[in-house]
Amino acid sequence: MNLIQEIDTPAIIVDLNIVKENINTYQKYCDGIGIKLRPHIKTHKIPALAKLQIRAGAVGVTAQKISEAEAIISEGGIDDILITYNIIGKKKLTALRNLSKKVKVSVVADSSFCIKGLSKTFEKAKEALPVLVECDTGANRCGVTNPQEACELAELINISPGLIFKGLMTYPPISQAQKINSFLSEAKKLIEEKNIAVNTVSIGGSPDMWKVQDIPIATEYRIGTYIFNDRSLVEKEICLDDKVALTVLATVVSTPTKNRAIIDAGSKVLTSDLFGMNDYGSVINFPELRITQLTEEHGTIVSEQNTNLKIGQKIRIIPNHACVVTNMLDEVNLIIEEKKLKKEKVIARGKVW
Repeated sequence: MNLIQEIDTPAIIVDLNIVKENINTYQKYCDGIGIKLRPHIKTHKIPALAKLQIRAGAVGVTAQKISEAEAIISEGGIDDILITYNIIGKKKLTALRNLSKKVKVSVVADSSFCIKGLSKTFEKAKEALPVLVECDTGANRCGVTNPQEACELAELINISPGLIFKGLMTYPPISQAQKINSFLSEAKKLIEEKNIAVNTVSIGGSPDMWKVQDIPIATEYRIGTYIFNDRSLVEKEICLDDKVALTVLATVVSTPTKNRAIIDAGSKVLTSDLFGMNDYGSVINFPELRITQLTEEHGTIVSEQNTNLKIGQKIRIIPNHACVVTNMLDEVNLIIEEKKLKKEKVIARGKVW
């Protein structure tokens, strides 16, 4: 597409037709197995794309941080947000309280410290704040580490002024469905034995996106990368190259040797995430080329033979991790039609508190 070649670089290119196809295909999958879909907006950080997900059938969205949630609702059309992060500190709690006056919001907690802060903030609110207990089912991030702890926190939420216990939430480890289901089922059983309802069991993660039915305890799935897909998912055979909607456009700025070229996309664009791979993205139409090194503003491409790249040449790259890339630049270039491009501002870029 000649229009793409006219874009100054480095730049993000997003094919809107593929985006819509990815959204609709996964929504149909979730509908088919009877699970609610709550997509994670940290992947794209763009209200217009979140609204496409809602219109397709998502029950709401997931945000990681309060400022991100504030940005994503700024244009309207989104009124149900789950923030999957412990909210600690007076400034953030005040912001959460203000956000709750604008949209339906729920949060997670994995400690009595966090719960007490939430309760103090919402004890005089007109409506109670729904809180899920975050569980560490093996990914070794946040979360209580056993079902008994989950039960104890559910009881604390249940008696805390201004709060209402909503359910359980986890960011699960990859390919450990039985372990995850066992943990969450035991936690749910213990909580229900205390006469506390467990209305939601929220799980997520893109690597196991086609295996959700293997965790039958779940009622809700949170997923981010599916809207764009990326090299990490292609390498895991979760999707094919033609289902990758987001690419990075870069320009060759130097060819020091015949088998080495430098592009204008470094770690500030492509991200240094490897996810077990040996290089930093795949160059479309040039499978023999490898992006072996990133500094802040430079990417190094090598080939065992001649790279056949020329200074000034523009190439498109499938990045290892799409979620980081969209937070790097102020805008993306949407391919609307074959001969039409639209610049879309990344509204929630840099909203990380």
